[in-house]
Amino acid sequence: MTEELEYIPGRFVVNRIVRPRMACSGCDTICQAPLPSRPIERGRPSPGLLAHVFVSKYADHLPLYRQSQIYAREGIDLDRSTLADRVGRSTALLEPLADAIGRYVRTAQAIFADDTPIKMQAKQKCATARIWTYVRDEQPWGSSDPPAAWYRFSTDREGRHPADHLKTIKGSMHADGYSGFNQLYRDGGVNEVACSAHVRRKFVDVYKASGLEIAEEAIKRIAELYQVEKAVRGKSPEERAALRQQDATPIFDDLETWLDAQLRRIPGKSELAKAIRYALTRMAKMRPYLDHGFLDLDNNTAERAMRSVALGRKNYLFVGSEGGGKAAAIAYTLIETAKLNGVDPQAWLTVVLERIADHPVNRIDDLLSWKINP
Repeated sequence: MTEELEYIPGRFVVNRIVRPRMACSGCDTICQAPLPSRPIERGRPSPGLLAHVFVSKYADHLPLYRQSQIYAREGIDLDRSTLADRVGRSTALLEPLADAIGRYVRTAQAIFADDTPIKMQAKQKCATARIWTYVRDEQPWGSSDPPAAWYRFSTDREGRHPADHLKTIKGSMHADGYSGFNQLYRDGGVNEVACSAHVRRKFVDVYKASGLEIAEEAIKRIAELYQVEKAVRGKSPEERAALRQQDATPIFDDLETWLDAQLRRIPGKSELAKAIRYALTRMAKMRPYLDHGFLDLDNNTAERAMRSVALGRKNYLFVGSEGGGKAAAIAYTLIETAKLNGVDPQAWLTVVLERIADHPVNRIDDLLSWKINP
């Protein structure tokens, strides 16, 4: 017996809904069964097709014009403008679900925050807008609460945007040293937790450029902290804090003392000195992770959540407007949250789009990806 793997292309199906029309001979009244609810009122696309377009663009990074070309090879005429209109209408319908994910993320003890640039089409030339992400992931400390990622769009990088997004949170936030987050810290509701990956990255850049032994030694010492993190992953917050105090605190203290000593030995304007000064200024903000098991050593959770945005913008290049940026943020929120929970985003979105038009808005949480098995 010989087996081979074959590929059978996906197919389009036309669903025909037949609704008999009945007339009463006594009163001339005409009755007809109503159409089942649709994601787009008076629209032709089914929930499955809408979910496929959605996932193809925001999970598989296929711009709409490429999808239009693929469909044309199958004999289906779906213009890019038609697809764009359907994506916009679908995201408007799904926005309450993205808002529910945002509310869930903001109730966490600690979140991960990051932002990345994205081009937005303007009158003269493309402007630089931003996509922000806020992630809740408590799996490293054994929590049963599902992970979620919430994305927001803004036309600039002013600090008022994260201050508005997170104005209700109380707890800790892992982030880089972006000054726009300072308003959150000043207000007292958010505790800053710095990222060791950013510290390490500066030493890696110096080592790649010059091969200095001090930079290599710094990288090795930071790696020892990550070895401790491997040992505590999945344990309870109390166990994580105890093991960190026992194993990581001596390494952390030695690293801080060693960096301070090296800074006095090297030229103050060198790239290595800049990397050491950056590390020393951030280590005080990193230290809380040693005492609290629900905190992490770095902000890589948020950076991983930005990968889809980074890959997508290389393909579709820019969003067409502020509305398009908002639609992208909603789409990334739904798709990335589904992926974090091990749920097929296309199957889940198909189920959601079938139900959401008639679903009570006060029970929108019932449609979250970790509550539906598609």
